Amino acid sequence: MGRATLIGFSAVAMWALLALFTGASGAVPPFLLSAMTFAIGTCVGLVARLVSPPKERSKIPAQVWLIGIAGLFGYHFFYFTALRNAPAVEASLIAYLWPLFIVLGSALMPGERLAWYHVAGAVLGLAGTMLIVTKGGGVSFESRYAFGYAMAGVCAFIWSAYSLLSRRFPAVPTSVVTWFCAATSALSLICHFALEQTVLPETAGQWLAVLGLGLMPVGAAFYAWDHGVKRGNIQVLGAASYAAPLISTLVLMATGFAEPSLTIFAACLLITGGAVLAAKNLLFGQRTAVASGAGA
Repeated sequence: MGRATLIGFSAVAMWALLALFTGASGAVPPFLLSAMTFAIGTCVGLVARLVSPPKERSKIPAQVWLIGIAGLFGYHFFYFTALRNAPAVEASLIAYLWPLFIVLGSALMPGERLAWYHVAGAVLGLAGTMLIVTKGGGVSFESRYAFGYAMAGVCAFIWSAYSLLSRRFPAVPTSVVTWFCAATSALSLICHFALEQTVLPETAGQWLAVLGLGLMPVGAAFYAWDHGVKRGNIQVLGAASYAAPLISTLVLMATGFAEPSLTIFAACLLITGGAVLAAKNLLFGQRTAVASGAGA
């Protein structure tokens, strides 16, 4: 379980590159960027299938297709809709409730036990994320943006539901994510033609940023996440997911796009402390068990 949890967390680390690569991709509109990057993400899965073909060709249940496509496309559709209809700071904060929803929702999963430190760790992570997103300032929720806030809430619910429901199908191979990415790319392209003006990357650097997005945050990350939520510690993964905005900010600082501050330091303490608290059994449980056995 520890290895699977680490693989799942690698998705969080890759998602931390979203802001850097998206910013470097130029003025490509969101749905077109989603279509392009998910097409690349599909190629990641196809290459993986060639290198390591699935051992069994079992029939995929219909509900798995619904969960997967609704999860990947639905999350992005409602997130983009939220950003179009509400201020980015407030919409992002609401959307970032999904790790907390995963932790709380795990209590409903067969064989899972929700402990106080899972919830406390997720809440600490949320507090740290609030510091990063608001830059230590205030948050104002205005009624005129209610629709946008609701879309952000739906976005958070969809991703947490996708993650939790995927765990109910551990026998379904991760390679199926290839087709989830393909469907998301096609649906995003339809939304682009319906809602946006076409703007393509203008420089080689912008095209490389799109490629980077498709290979990692919008490619390999979804395969790693699928493996992690099916076979890893989902409460730990949920709480640790709040590391994404922190790592993202650290990457932006390292590349000169953000400045260090006490707010970032405080957020680092909150998110790291929350992740360690949520994972305390995974990190220290074996040691405790050995000590107890020695005492006996």
